[in-house]
Amino acid sequence: MKTDKLDINYDLKSMESWSIWNPIVPKTTCSFNETPDGILVASPDKPYAVGGIYQETKGIKGGFSYAIKVDCKIKDVPYPYRTVFVRLTWTNDGAPIHYAGMLIRGPIIDGDNARFDDVIVAPDEANGVVISLDVKWLEGGSVVWKNASINETDPIPPRKVKIGTVFFRPSNSTPENNLRLWCEKIDEAGKLGLDIVCLGEAITMIGTSANAVDCAYPIPGHDTDILGNSARKNKIWVVAGLSELDEDIIYNTAVLLDREGKVAGKYRKVHLPREEWKWGITPGHEYPVFQTDFGIVAMQICYDWFFSEPEEIFALNGAEIIFAPTWGNTLPDHDGIADGETVFRVRARDNGVYMVPSVYDGNSLIIDPMGRILASNNGKEGVFW
Repeated sequence: MKTDKLDINYDLKSMESWSIWNPIVPKTTCSFNETPDGILVASPDKPYAVGGIYQETKGIKGGFSYAIKVDCKIKDVPYPYRTVFVRLTWTNDGAPIHYAGMLIRGPIIDGDNARFDDVIVAPDEANGVVISLDVKWLEGGSVVWKNASINETDPIPPRKVKIGTVFFRPSNSTPENNLRLWCEKIDEAGKLGLDIVCLGEAITMIGTSANAVDCAYPIPGHDTDILGNSARKNKIWVVAGLSELDEDIIYNTAVLLDREGKVAGKYRKVHLPREEWKWGITPGHEYPVFQTDFGIVAMQICYDWFFSEPEEIFALNGAEIIFAPTWGNTLPDHDGIADGETVFRVRARDNGVYMVPSVYDGNSLIIDPMGRILASNNGKEGVFW
């Protein structure tokens, strides 16, 4: 039987259809006013004021997908990511299915404009939804809610991505032999049909007598050409840690190779331990993310995991998966110390990202955004997914 699709474009030129929620502390309330552009929320003399507007929509069909789009204009808001929110609370006959509701993806900031854009599947028991446009701690700024809509849409097809990580530590080797051995791991990943595989840190130096200077080449260059041939042959994305020579400067770098074997991006290690800065290795200063054919990825390297901001910045920049070539470890906790395994899991959970470390001590892992370990080498050598 044919049913009409739900298409709601909310009126934000008038407060008539909206209800206001205010905090229980009177001195932390915001003001709400109609303007030609939308509903203005402000609290010029109350930096930590909070509040929002909401309304319920009926006619939701459980199990169906809905596109939620909201636009607002922000002015003099110092921290928009913590200040503006859009929350959905699914209802059944007017009663909340889960009181906490769920946040819509955003804000996506473009100058003074902020956008929320998401597709959400309604719970099977839902027949209504409450949309709430919330602000927190304007600190002298203001927000104008301009447009909001909920429209039934086609479900987003699942993105099935086969991610691999390697546990492998060469010994009594040379840089050239290491490249050959790591290319064998790429071949192994290709036979498994993986979309991407993460190799270790400083893969041409580990297990050799060479140092970072001995192993340094430009990127793109000698090392990426060899690894790229294997990536192209196997039609696989590859993350690998290399020593990078840029004129007379050396960086500890993670490189991303695409399915054609070309350099799609690189990350220069920001946090250098004593062993590296004493050698004269130069730190990086940026946290780039990269678009692949399956999602947005980022890379960090070893000692970066001791600090919380890399993963947070990567996630704010849109990263969905963070690959981590790591000389160090993912050992379990011991003697009351939270060691590598726990920290990587917490970083994933805190930032809602997948973490994929490839290590030389402990276990190479694939960790989901809830901090669950999806794959581990469990002490064995090879490629794991």
